[in-house]
Amino acid sequence: MNISKLFAEMTQYISEAVVRIFGPSDDAYPSTGVQPFSGEPFHEPRRADW
Repeated sequence: MNISKLFAEMTQYISEAVVRIFGPSDDAYPSTGVQPFSGEPFHEPRRADW
């Protein structure tokens, strides 16, 4: 294999990895925002022997 072709393939392989790591996120999560609280807060029962 030609050295210049080997060097070009190695450079492409490394640059694709760098772009994948440091590039913009491609997550497809929905933006949900703040979720409303629709329950009752927990109150620990008081002990009778206090």
